[in-house]
Amino acid sequence: MATKPTKLRHILDTVLIIKRLAVIALIAFTAFILYRLLINTVLSRSVIFGIITLWAFSAYIVLPRIHRLLTKIYIPNYFIGRTRTGDGLLGDPVNLALLGSKRDIEQAMKKAGWIEADQLNATSTWKMITASLRRKSYPNAPVSSLYLFGNKQDLAFQQEVNGSTKSRHHVRFWKVPRGWYLPGGYTCDYLGAATFDTAVGVSLYTFQVTHRIEEDTDIERDYVIQSLTDSNKKITVDIVKNFTTGYHSRNGGGDTIKTDGSLPFIHL
Repeated sequence: MATKPTKLRHILDTVLIIKRLAVIALIAFTAFILYRLLINTVLSRSVIFGIITLWAFSAYIVLPRIHRLLTKIYIPNYFIGRTRTGDGLLGDPVNLALLGSKRDIEQAMKKAGWIEADQLNATSTWKMITASLRRKSYPNAPVSSLYLFGNKQDLAFQQEVNGSTKSRHHVRFWKVPRGWYLPGGYTCDYLGAATFDTAVGVSLYTFQVTHRIEEDTDIERDYVIQSLTDSNKKITVDIVKNFTTGYHSRNGGGDTIKTDGSLPFIHL
């Protein structure tokens, strides 16, 4: 009689096969549609419109739903030091822990030169798109929603680079549930994920337009810490080395990421 781990492995293997078959089928379907369009017309408006429509349908409807369905099965729903995207994919690494209230964070970040990001909605999204196309500044540009403890970020801050929405420092914070302990028995009030946007690109997993990030996420983590401690000498930092295993991986957009696994605890 098969053991439970063996049965689980068979289930996961089956899910992986189904996922690969779904991706292959989607690629084949896309290729077929493109082929039909190209043999009927040659780069006409209908071809361009068809390609754009097919991309939008696949990137924003089909692939996200496939990911949401499958990640519920093969991505663990407990704290592993990673955020998750709205589609259930593993997102940016959790690399900051803060002790202080929401007001403490807002005041400290503002004093350090950070600007709170606008809420992500249709208006702010359109404003960001037009700012990017026109190469205009948008200091309060929204950030995409990432999830921790099943909730999207409570706070998000950013700093533009050279007045552009394409490249920026940014960090998200989540309120830690009451009575919740980090591995090792550590406690904090908020957890954060800081990464640096290097450019605008396309997601490797969904083909959606998104920001690409700096591979070494520790650089942005340390930048946030330095900005806070430089602006307020009363802020102290305790670093727990090897809190998680140092690793190389990919975030929800498919960008490669790496970290040394240390977790700084910032006392505001």
